[in-house]
Amino acid sequence: MLIGELAAATGTSARALRHYEQAGLISSERAANGYRVYGATAVVRVRNIRTLLDAGLTLADVEVFLPCLDGDVAAGPPSPKGLAVARERLAVLEARIAAQTAARDRLRRALGAL
Repeated sequence: MLIGELAAATGTSARALRHYEQAGLISSERAANGYRVYGATAVVRVRNIRTLLDAGLTLADVEVFLPCLDGDVAAGPPSPKGLAVARERLAVLEARIAAQTAARDRLRRALGAL
């Protein structure tokens, strides 16, 4: 399948697919005309990548899950390394939320003092 077909099948942009490929998360063959051609398993892989990214992981984090990207990522038992990455990402997100909440509260107090 061509990149446009994969993009349509997964609801992902062609630009994102090229980015995933550059990151080593998906691969393609080149047709004689130079077009990228993806195998049928790429649909499942891209959907799993999107699921992990939507959960708050980064592309670098997703690399840990490479061995299971072609299956049902959500149904399988998590690996210790995958759990460690998820916990680390959660800690980063919680720290960012705390910092943003503190900034919001300071702004609220400043506006209340006017």
